Amino acid sequence: MNAPFAVKPAMPVQRLQAASATAFASVGNVGVGFDILGHCIAGAGDRADVRRIDAPVVRIASIDGCVEVLPTDAAQNTAGAALMALRKALGLQHGFEISLHKGIALGSGMGGSAASCVAALVAANALLERPLSRESLYGFAVEGEAVASGGRHGDNVGPMLLGGLVLATRDRLVRLPVPASWHCALVHPHVVLETRKARAALAGDYALGEFVAQSANLALVLAGCFNGDAELVREGLNDVLVEPRRAPLVPNFSRVKQAAMDHKALGASISGAGPSVFGWFEHRAGAEAAAEAMRHAFAEVGLDSDTFVSPVDGPAATLVPSTDAGANA
Repeated sequence: MNAPFAVKPAMPVQRLQAASATAFASVGNVGVGFDILGHCIAGAGDRADVRRIDAPVVRIASIDGCVEVLPTDAAQNTAGAALMALRKALGLQHGFEISLHKGIALGSGMGGSAASCVAALVAANALLERPLSRESLYGFAVEGEAVASGGRHGDNVGPMLLGGLVLATRDRLVRLPVPASWHCALVHPHVVLETRKARAALAGDYALGEFVAQSANLALVLAGCFNGDAELVREGLNDVLVEPRRAPLVPNFSRVKQAAMDHKALGASISGAGPSVFGWFEHRAGAEAAAEAMRHAFAEVGLDSDTFVSPVDGPAATLVPSTDAGANA
């Protein structure tokens, strides 16, 4: 009788010690969905390099890129606060060390603070023995975002986690269908508008009719996206609630918005808290032409600006090759 085959012991699984992720910029609110609707755009993003450490703490090791003056106290940093919430919820015995590489300017209306915490969460999640779903990371991302914005809202972190256009309620993320041909033009003038200042501009009384009109417009936009009906979106993409109160904070806003509308935008408004301005278009060519016209409108008041053209159905945060030489040590 032949001897049985020898069974080789399984090779020990090498635990990942470091990971890196990039989270892309976003258009918060999308005009009619204050604090609950947003979508990602390609072209700008933050990267987080996260390393697993034995100490049961979260540390910010370094910050570089277009923004360097940020809190290095983890509790006061969006990425740090998000990973602290993750550790606490999961009862992790180990900690994390974070290096942030900022590609999105703060106070730009492009989700710069949200991108840091989402990138850090996606990287840290890859280091867990049992990684969580993107939806399960949502609550931790909101905790991190609240450090910078002063409020718990998911219109930036939601689309960064899932990609595309996302409805982000208190406890749920819903990715919404958008035709692949629809594109966004986003123009960021070189001026800072702090989120807290932009939110302060919303203080005051509102008429019931304004809420009814905004609800109707949001419903039209959502229906238009589900049905791929550009005319429904064109009818609904008009912010009657927030834009009138924030427009004075954005230099030459009316001219910038009109430049988008002159190029047949489905609608245009302030991106997030501003000062960036976005427009939606049925095709990329229209978005590219509009982006240049919008840039010229900012230049009329002496402001340089950056332009981005991306599908509305933009990319989700993604793992990228780690810069840590000991990533798999």
